[in-house]
This record gives sequence, C-alpha cells and structure tokens, in this order.
Amino acid sequence: MKTAPIILPKNINILKELGEQIKLARLRRKFSAEQVSERAGISRKTVYNVEQGIQTVSVGSYLQVLFVLGLEKDLSMVASTDPLGRKLQDAGITTAKRAPRKTNKL
Repeated sequence: MKTAPIILPKNINILKELGEQIKLARLRRKFSAEQVSERAGISRKTVYNVEQGIQTVSVGSYLQVLFVLGLEKDLSMVASTDPLGRKLQDAGITTAKRAPRKTNKL
C-alpha cells in the first residue's frame, strides 16, 4: 500500500489556501459541489477533498475542478515568472538536466 509523501506544514497550508480559493470560486459561480463533481467526472468526495486542500488528491483532480470553473489556465501560470531561475540564468550558472549518476566504489 502506498503511503502519502511527507509534506511540510508550510506546503500543507498552501494546499489548504488553494482549496479555499477553489471553493470560493465555485460559490461565486453558484455551482453546487454535486454539479462540479458531475461536470468534472469525479466523485463529490474528491471535490470536497480538493476544497479542503487534502494532500493526497491528484493534480489531475485539481485540474478537472479548475476546468469546470473556467480557471484551468491559472494552473499554466505556475512558475511562469520564476525570478530565482532567471537570476541564475543571467548569472550564467547552469544546472544539469538530471542528477549525476552514482558510482559504486569497491
């Protein structure tokens, strides 16, 4: 059985805030959770979990709910500005595309 990844309290708070924002967006549109679940093709419980910011809900479920609310483009804005990455790029610091391979030394 899979176990949930360990998520830092700061990140749990971010998920809860995201869930609350999604819930407020649903209420502004006067959609019931049942309507959103039917349109998103997910269960009512999953919609509830999205709105609670539960960490085990898949990103796909968040995307489905955002799509029903007409907010799917918001997800594509994640990391679009990336100030730290741009500073590193401007400084000429490169990062490897993948971590270096481990070598077994006998």
